[in-house]
Amino acid sequence: MRRVALVVDAPAAGERLDRWLAARVRGLSRVRLQLLIADGHVLVGGAARKPSHRVVAGEQVEVEIPPLPPEELEPEAIALSVVHEDEHVLVVDKPAGLVVHPGAGHARGTLAAAVLAHAPGTAGVGGPRRPGVVHRLDKDTSGLLVVAKTPLAYESLTTQLVARTVRRVYLAVAHGRLSVASRVIDKPIGRDPRDRKRMAVRPLGQGRRAVTNIRTLESLGDFTYLEARLETGRTHQIRVHLASLGHPIAGDDVYGGRRPRPVPVPLEGLALHATALAFVHPATQARMEFASPLPARIERLLSHLRHGR
Repeated sequence: MRRVALVVDAPAAGERLDRWLAARVRGLSRVRLQLLIADGHVLVGGAARKPSHRVVAGEQVEVEIPPLPPEELEPEAIALSVVHEDEHVLVVDKPAGLVVHPGAGHARGTLAAAVLAHAPGTAGVGGPRRPGVVHRLDKDTSGLLVVAKTPLAYESLTTQLVARTVRRVYLAVAHGRLSVASRVIDKPIGRDPRDRKRMAVRPLGQGRRAVTNIRTLESLGDFTYLEARLETGRTHQIRVHLASLGHPIAGDDVYGGRRPRPVPVPLEGLALHATALAFVHPATQARMEFASPLPARIERLLSHLRHGR
């Protein structure tokens, strides 16, 4: 891991953060720096900022540069559960345990490599190591994911995500009983200053705005079955927001506290599933809506909580 510490000088005040860094950090393109900023690897005065942040004289900027996986992604013949496919988009139902794109510790066996084998035309769409990937699901989260097969589709879908017009609904089982039937969690999320591999709710100005709508579906003893709808798409957003309320998702050893709470049946991942996805088709402009039923692993947990078996 390479780390760079810089201080903004007076003549540079007012420049965009990404542009300012591109002129001072050797070997990194502006696009790579934008990705590092988006992933929380760049801190300005200890806080995450947007690439468009205008730097101020005297600000301290820390850059953490993780090593890149191999530049060329090799196609891998991994089975995909295809929900919909046309010449522009591919909608898949991702199982828990499958990593979306290569990263530290996950160079092979990714959904991105499977997509490249299934649809070779996605090569170069959105980047060589994440062909067509416009949004992600955590490794241990299952459910619906849309992949762009063309540059037109990639541009359209990323624009829709930024505009918050893509509908993403999740089903989850969380520890404890939620005190209200529904609520909006509006708390900024950024890198945990004590552990760079984790995210955390951060003070205002030190994280990016994150909004999750949650609704209780069923109270089940010491657990709650709920629906979560994303308005924004921050890393680990639902997991972090629920944990911040004292209701971590079942099976979440990262955000479940120092002593992870037990789950009564083997879960094989998180009790978190992306059940609904809707967006405007990049070419036809028709509204596309997809649904995915709960996987058997979460149904087993619910059955046990409801009936004790």
